[in-house]
Amino acid sequence: MLELLSPAGSMESVRAAVQNGADAIYMGYGDFNARRNAKNFTREEFAQAVEYCHLRGCKVYLTLNTLLTDRELPQAAPCVADASAMGVDAVLVQDLGVLRMVRQVAPDLPVHASTQMTVHNLDGVRQMADFGMTRAVLSRELSRDAIAHICAHSPIEIEVFAHGALCMCYSGQCFLSSLIGGRSGNRGLCAQPCRLRYGWNGKADGNPLSLKDMSLAGHLRELRKMGVACVKLEGRMKRPEYVAIVTGIYSAAIREDREPTAEEMTALADAFSRQGFTQGYYHGKPGPDMFGVREDRKERESDREKKLFDQARLTYEDGEHSRVPVTFFAEVREGQPARVAVKDGDGHIAAAEGPVAEAARTRALDHAAVEKQLSRTGGTPFLCKEVKTKLDDGLSLSAASLNALRRQVLEELSAQRIVPPQRRTGEFRTGVRYEQRREAPLFTFSVTRADQATDALFSLKPAMVYVPLEELAAHPELAARCPAETVLAVTLPRIAWDREKDRMMDQMKKVYDLGVRDALIGNLGMIAPARELGFTLRGDYGLEVYNSQTYKELRHLGFASVTASFELKFPQIRDLSKALDTELIVYGRLPLMIMENCILRNRTGGRCEKACEGPDNLLTDRKGEKFPVIRAYGCRNELLNCKTLYLADKMADYQRLGLWAARLHFTTETPEDCFQAARRYLGRNNWNPKEYTRGLYYRDVE
Repeated sequence: MLELLSPAGSMESVRAAVQNGADAIYMGYGDFNARRNAKNFTREEFAQAVEYCHLRGCKVYLTLNTLLTDRELPQAAPCVADASAMGVDAVLVQDLGVLRMVRQVAPDLPVHASTQMTVHNLDGVRQMADFGMTRAVLSRELSRDAIAHICAHSPIEIEVFAHGALCMCYSGQCFLSSLIGGRSGNRGLCAQPCRLRYGWNGKADGNPLSLKDMSLAGHLRELRKMGVACVKLEGRMKRPEYVAIVTGIYSAAIREDREPTAEEMTALADAFSRQGFTQGYYHGKPGPDMFGVREDRKERESDREKKLFDQARLTYEDGEHSRVPVTFFAEVREGQPARVAVKDGDGHIAAAEGPVAEAARTRALDHAAVEKQLSRTGGTPFLCKEVKTKLDDGLSLSAASLNALRRQVLEELSAQRIVPPQRRTGEFRTGVRYEQRREAPLFTFSVTRADQATDALFSLKPAMVYVPLEELAAHPELAARCPAETVLAVTLPRIAWDREKDRMMDQMKKVYDLGVRDALIGNLGMIAPARELGFTLRGDYGLEVYNSQTYKELRHLGFASVTASFELKFPQIRDLSKALDTELIVYGRLPLMIMENCILRNRTGGRCEKACEGPDNLLTDRKGEKFPVIRAYGCRNELLNCKTLYLADKMADYQRLGLWAARLHFTTETPEDCFQAARRYLGRNNWNPKEYTRGLYYRDVE
């Protein structure tokens, strides 16, 4: 049966989820999770929540799915050790450094790959398995065919999102909130700028980045048959009544192996929706129909919603909903103490002895009387499914005695069910520190189009030039034009589904045959294809290198260099223990989003002819800022920052960071602008962009 995983942002939500049939909940502990604005649980509250859930047969998953700095990792380690000792069933992570820390402090605690790890293909899932993870949460953009293919070949459990908010960007790859608002979605504080107004032609007159909520309530049997292990409901920031409604409907549908009724679908929409729900990604049909906003509710609808929420509140405030099936055993024999035992489905057994039964003076004790008293489990988490009795004839035992025995064994069973498992513990050790490079960094260039890699640009003799896979495969002449002093490298796609792998591998082989040996990798699912062909691995910004432990993990995987996160400040980058050569982006329009839903095609009414080549593909926000939208691999979109990162006059600052290379990241620039920008960084002219930003290197990011 599908596991149903519900959100819990408060103790009320814990009760709401459990009493409405959740098989597991996910919740944060401390300040290190992807919903830091949700109410934080104290240690006592967290322990209470774990006991509450385990008593009632519900698992608890700890969310630790954010990027952590070197200073934060030692603070998070006790949280992990505490949670493991309390008995949490697994921890969700995004950060490879956090994974490394969890292995040290709680080596027996199962780890799940959060959707923030952007796992979207089979190679990514297999990489998670190689890390020792037991489950991967897939990207929400995947179609049913893509999910089915992964499930059919996955070595570990697969979890998918089934209900709730959809991000416009692939989770774990969004920098919009941090770069324009200083609140990072990768740090658990997304400000949801995608829900704001944007538009084209200089007018912010629509909501082209605001997706409707997903609902796969009508596809639960199909997901189960595919081999999906768990379906997740989104909503840790939503009220407990919402959790109760959505959990209850999904739980009933799964338990009864059916699809929700029309009435239940209406209740889901009344609980929360943005102009209805979408299954566009699941059906492989992204497009303009997937978008919606939260509307003002009419008074009549508000009354209906109030009634719905009032009823939902009763489901977790009005007593226990028995959910743990148990079997009772009773033995009443002449001259012996009466004995009662109870057994649950997990193999726990509790037993107790009572008074010796007396000879019956009037009516003798029978099987029905014993069953009647032992099956009275109302007000407890337990449900009596069977009573097995061994009873001698002609004996009498009071109902009070049987009731007392029932209460005694259930109390003992409860105590057994909340005992945490015995697990090893360890100490978090940061390990050796690596020497900083003292020499000035080399320069590397990354281009978006082959025409930007001109002979003039090559003449500046950068250490390395990165060219996107499609561009390099289509323009083999670049290999012949690249000077001997410069290494020509290929940039692999950050997103490439399994259906695209054959084409991608053909392109990679073509590039390899040109003599290209270095591959820039922005997703962990690209490691296996690159290794298979013998490429040297170099880490791009998509790997989210945020702390020194991530360096060590990537070094263990065989990477030759990595790109430090551009969400870090200069002092944080300087203080990293750099186990690998470190690159930093010091120029260019930084990426904000990579999107499966093509907003350029949506803009043109579904027509794709050259929609991504127009010079006016500029998304405008409420302040009049214009954000370029460009094509990404596989007919996807990338949203770029409105201003260009410019640090040519700050060379003295980034030269002190211990970098191997400083990268100029060319995107929308003309070939001439690329050349002039590169010359400026080499100190050969006074060129500068019209509008620029210093990025996040000089300001705090929450």
